[in-house]
Amino acid sequence: MNYYKIGTIVNTHGLKGELKILSVTDFPELRYKKGNQVYIAAKDSKIPVTIKTVKLQKNMYLVTFKNLEDINLVEKYKGLDLMISEDDQQELNQDEYYYRDIVGLTVETEDGQTIGTIKEILSPGANDVWVVNRKGQDDLLLPVIDDVIKTVDLAEHKVIVELMEGL
Repeated sequence: MNYYKIGTIVNTHGLKGELKILSVTDFPELRYKKGNQVYIAAKDSKIPVTIKTVKLQKNMYLVTFKNLEDINLVEKYKGLDLMISEDDQQELNQDEYYYRDIVGLTVETEDGQTIGTIKEILSPGANDVWVVNRKGQDDLLLPVIDDVIKTVDLAEHKVIVELMEGL
């Protein structure tokens, strides 16, 4: 079975087993829900845990897991990743993509000029921003809006864009 990273446990919070999670998932509101099963990626195994409580605080998720409501039980998980199984993913609508499908795609203009490769996805607010690595230049921050992103072609491993003035 395949597993996909949804976050990293960066620290504990308080004494009742609450963990600070740095989320790296495309659908945090679906991933971090009470009752959801996720997996802690230990060295040689995936430990299944069920979310008991969840709060969003300063761009971090504060999560407790059932039967792990004590700091002494969760401290050992600091620095480990949280994962979901392939079976736990939801169906996507047309023109929706998982982050892992977008990172690594080549970005080209409509006239075929290669701009670079998507290396990261940021979620600062109203829309995502793709960070495009360009050879010999600073990274390009590409807003994910219809006026800019014209085509996503996973089969061809590329994205066609129309650069707005100022990009």
